[in-house]
Amino acid sequence: MIITVANQKGGVGKTTTAINLSAAVANKGFKTLLIDLDPQANSTMSYVDTRTIARSMYDVLVTEEIAFKDVIVPTPLPNLSLAPSRISLAKLESKLIGDLDGPFRLKDKLADTTTEFDYIFIDTPPTLGMITVNALVASTHVLVPIQSSYFALEGTDDLLETIEKIKARPNPNLQLLGVVITMHDKRTTLAKDIHDQIGHVFGDRLFNTVITKSIRLEESPAYKESIFTFAPKSSGAFEYYSLTEEILSRV
Repeated sequence: MIITVANQKGGVGKTTTAINLSAAVANKGFKTLLIDLDPQANSTMSYVDTRTIARSMYDVLVTEEIAFKDVIVPTPLPNLSLAPSRISLAKLESKLIGDLDGPFRLKDKLADTTTEFDYIFIDTPPTLGMITVNALVASTHVLVPIQSSYFALEGTDDLLETIEKIKARPNPNLQLLGVVITMHDKRTTLAKDIHDQIGHVFGDRLFNTVITKSIRLEESPAYKESIFTFAPKSSGAFEYYSLTEEILSRV
């Protein structure tokens, strides 16, 4: 199962969701791979020292001779491996645009690796460009984090339209796994109104679990840990564990 975490808006908790969901699934004993497709490499920095990375996702996607397995590195967490990113990935868009196999590059490279893992999570950049398209073409499901803010649904139509276009041709098996509300401040009336608005739009595709604002969630990547080892008794750990249970029940 390959799950892309996507939203073209920045700052909605994509990376936080990707690193903690992959950690939670790995903690359950499943062989898990986290693919970092964001040139900012925040998922990578959350688990490893980027200075130790010899090859990244950029290398595997632009160089035919480099196999996907050549870039995979272990993380400190048992059962969790990482396909790291570096800033060079920002050059990928210009490399793939115009190539007939551009949207299929990740899917083709992943073909020999998918059987080695039970779950694969893909962290994507805050755009709907060629990198995100590659992730969606290669995936079985897409998970959409939406920040609990006034402009929460802005641009969501573009993302859903992109998903439908991917389903129409290159990946008819792609499914919307669901939408999760992140960075939620349950103390405000506005946050409750936004929750209700998102629920009205997405219905049963909206997960029951809501990820609330948490300083622990912001701090944990700096210590190269998931929330489950950094602050196992925090609200963030409980919420991401709950979201993981919901996801596993849906798939």
